[in-house]
Amino acid sequence: MVLTCPVGTGRTTQRDQASGHSRRKLLRAGALLALGGAAAPLTGCDLFDRDDQPAPPPDPLRPMVDESLALAAAYRTSATAHPELADRLGPIAEAHTAHATELARVIGVALPSTVAAAPSAEPPTDPAGALAALRRLEKTAQQSATAACAAAPAERAALLGSITAARATHQEALK
Repeated sequence: MVLTCPVGTGRTTQRDQASGHSRRKLLRAGALLALGGAAAPLTGCDLFDRDDQPAPPPDPLRPMVDESLALAAAYRTSATAHPELADRLGPIAEAHTAHATELARVIGVALPSTVAAAPSAEPPTDPAGALAALRRLEKTAQQSATAACAAAPAERAALLGSITAARATHQEALK
């Protein structure tokens, strides 16, 4: 840095006999200004901020998404094991996938790329047993949807009520 004005060394300058600032004081002030200007943009960064606030809790509808995906997987597994039931079980599996998709949209999460495994590893060997197992799954899922609907805010209750009704209808379709 080149200083073109006379700078005193703590005593009067020769030119006007006035007390001036020392070169050292001017350099310190310039350095502080430079550091302050460089640090100002960093104050918004996480470098100096400690974010000790915990992450928000997961949405209470998240288990409903997983449950709908698991039901869809159970129906697909049963349809694969019993091809004679595929026409009957396929639309119900698609309905559960649609429920999971809509629930995920409402809570703002992406559907997992892999579908959850069915609750029971293998469906019963006879078609009647497979239908009975699916009815039991639907009944349990309907109860959890009913509880979620009762606890949900008004803007979500309609969706959950629709899912609850669909699960009750699925039980009847499986008889």
